[in-house]
Amino acid sequence: MANYLLEIGLEDMPAHVVTPSLNQFAQKAAKYLKENHLDYQNIEKFATPRRLTLYITGLADKQADVEEDVKGPAKKIAQDADGNWSKAAIGFTRGQGMTVDDIEFRELKGVEYVYLHKAIAGKPAKAILSGLIDVIKSLTFPTRMKWGSYDFEYIRPIHWLVSLLDHDVVPMQLLDITAGRTTQGHRFLGEAVELADASDYVDALRAQKVIVTPAERKQLISDQIAQIAKDNAWTIDLDADLLEEVNNLVEWPTAFAGRFDEKYLAIPEAVLITSMKDNQRYFYARDAAGKMVNAFIGVRNGNRDYLDNVIAGNVKVLTARLEDAAFFYAEDQKKTIADFVTRLQTVSFHDKIGSMTEKMARTATIAGLLADQVGLAAADKAQLLRAASIYKFDLVSAMVGEFAELQGTMGEVYAKLAGETPAVAQAIREHYMPTSADGDLPASRIGTLLALADKLDSLMSFFAVDLIPSGSNDPYALRRQAYGIVRMVAANHFAFDVNALQQQIASAFAANDQLSGLDFTKNAQAVADFFRDRVNQYLAGEGVRHDIVDAVTASRTVDVEAMIDAAAILQHHAADADFKPVMEALGRVTRIADKTPTTGSVDAALFENDSEHALHAAAAKVQAAFDAQPNEANYQALAGLTPVITDYFTETMIMAKDDQIRTNRLRELTNLAALIHQFGDVAQVIVK
Repeated sequence: MANYLLEIGLEDMPAHVVTPSLNQFAQKAAKYLKENHLDYQNIEKFATPRRLTLYITGLADKQADVEEDVKGPAKKIAQDADGNWSKAAIGFTRGQGMTVDDIEFRELKGVEYVYLHKAIAGKPAKAILSGLIDVIKSLTFPTRMKWGSYDFEYIRPIHWLVSLLDHDVVPMQLLDITAGRTTQGHRFLGEAVELADASDYVDALRAQKVIVTPAERKQLISDQIAQIAKDNAWTIDLDADLLEEVNNLVEWPTAFAGRFDEKYLAIPEAVLITSMKDNQRYFYARDAAGKMVNAFIGVRNGNRDYLDNVIAGNVKVLTARLEDAAFFYAEDQKKTIADFVTRLQTVSFHDKIGSMTEKMARTATIAGLLADQVGLAAADKAQLLRAASIYKFDLVSAMVGEFAELQGTMGEVYAKLAGETPAVAQAIREHYMPTSADGDLPASRIGTLLALADKLDSLMSFFAVDLIPSGSNDPYALRRQAYGIVRMVAANHFAFDVNALQQQIASAFAANDQLSGLDFTKNAQAVADFFRDRVNQYLAGEGVRHDIVDAVTASRTVDVEAMIDAAAILQHHAADADFKPVMEALGRVTRIADKTPTTGSVDAALFENDSEHALHAAAAKVQAAFDAQPNEANYQALAGLTPVITDYFTETMIMAKDDQIRTNRLRELTNLAALIHQFGDVAQVIVK
């Protein structure tokens, strides 16, 4: 058994690229080894901003020997009547690296075929490992660059490669870089070091002030910050994302605390946190009472030498940002919300759609419709409409102009300062939520409705001007916005019939003279199908069986909540003993009805047997008590029809020769299928 070290040495990579790239490197290397039949025990992963490294332990000395039988053409194709080998036989053997002398015939289902028995001796590990250079070349990155006169592209220029099988170099060449045993220590505190053996890697670099194990580096940062917190009686929020980012910015971490002028604490906390966390990669601190203190915690890529100079430099940089923030904050307070809203008339939402003022007006219209649909109280509706009339105002504030990531957050701050109600201010912040596929949802009902209205307007507007996502192209994040709508609808159990809503919204826009020359109906079905796909994505993420997902999303109407509820009910009953007969019975009804849909009233006078009377009476009873939305009672009512449906199909020929009788029976099934379709196309549910 041997150990193998493969290190890619680079210019400093962006922090957000390091961990995904390391994981990709390990996955592709593992796949390569598996495909090449080279056994190993484990792959350890190391990374810093300047290196991506794999340490493969327990490697076999060589590939496993392979013995296999390869089937070729039939004997009648391989040989002519005189026993001469055909071109097909010769080509087959040559392709396998063998000759016709190696052919043997074997009978398979009464036909003789050509077979070759291949015994392939495994190649030495060293020969296989050299092929990992192709894995290095195959790594993908969000951005790539060229350097020198090369056409080759990578995340950053590659400066060295280490390729060691125990103490032997495994040859590799990439551009002008030849792999060897020399790695680089810390850029300022270390120096180049030759590795005698692959197993020396971690300790040799530690001696050169590089901690290559990400988990160890992260723990060291955490411990150092914890000590700073203890020494100062502070509470420090170790934000996981920031900790990960900082960890991938350093090779030899040293945490330190700095202080800024207390006067800057008058700036809203959100601005302070953004200035420290997002702009400077600092952690912030609170005192025992939970109040923010005028301090920051940074992490240096180096030791404690001259740390006072480092702290002073960081204080200077942060102070400049806070001074700007204090100025913008003061300037913004000289204006009213009405001033900001007026300025939005000159801000374009999109050149094909209109201004931000027009968008807010449409959003207010949609918000009003949604408020009525969910039965929002009059006082709450008034606050929702107030929020909708101003909710984008902070986009033209000086603070958001400088700190774009604070949009919505500053809207809430300024709204409170201007005397808006807490509910209105909160909704202004929440309307952006969720900001990612799994981001937090709005906590308030008013904020949720405003978020729904804003996102729905964006979707309908972009589709109205044919800016529809295709493939991976989605520049306006419409998939994320639609997925956010699905999540909010699911969390709040709102009825959300996309087709009906679009019609209501388009009519309301027309009545309010808000169409602005746009046709909000021409791509209405595309919008509905877009939502259907997002529901599919949501249900799959919730672990719903794929066949049930396919069934409920095949619903004729795109009612988001109805599809989600139907999926939950079917998933819940999938393990029931009677699930199979229920699905088979209901599916049989829908298959026939969907193939030959026939609407109209059923005439009991045309019934020819008792099973027709029984089904008609039972279906009428179910329909009378059927709720508009899928629920447990509806499912149980339909499931209760199983024996009646079974008897009906046993005793009744649907496609009778008599036209009137056949039509009457198809009407019966079509009417019943309309109820069953509340749960989608149940015929797609797989039962065994």
